[in-house]
Amino acid sequence: MNDAYDVGLLILRLVLGLTLAAHGFNKFFGGGRIPGTARWFESIGMKYGTFQAVVAASTEVAAGLGLAAGLLTPIPAAGFVALMIVAAWTVHRHNGFFIVKEGWEYNLILAVTAVVIATTGPGTYSLDFEIFGPKLFHPGWHGLFGSLLLGVGGALGQLALFYRPQVKEAQ
Repeated sequence: MNDAYDVGLLILRLVLGLTLAAHGFNKFFGGGRIPGTARWFESIGMKYGTFQAVVAASTEVAAGLGLAAGLLTPIPAAGFVALMIVAAWTVHRHNGFFIVKEGWEYNLILAVTAVVIATTGPGTYSLDFEIFGPKLFHPGWHGLFGSLLLGVGGALGQLALFYRPQVKEAQ
């Protein structure tokens, strides 16, 4: 492969992955920690707030570090997709598209970028390449559809099982 291409993928994976991992670590160790995150999740309609907070934080850390390392790349990419769909649907969809109004623009960028990495493959500077060689998970259509199907399926499952927003009564 081309060195510049692989370095570009490495930079992208590191920035994207470590950003999401930091978000997860913040749920564990920053601000309100798991109890605060749990209360907030329950306030937006997610049932079993503590469970959701631990799952969200753990998924953010695992998907972030997995993508940064380029390890089993379509799987962490699917984690990005699932997390961002749930975040966009539960928090941001009512605010429009743009992030300056708390919209879902940022969620879209994170999810799509992870899917692009799964589609192109993580590059030669990745654990996938070092451990398994260049054909793991067959980057290309398999990486694209695998990350999308797993991610969308995970998000829809989580929303169907746990999302119960309160219905506002008409006055």
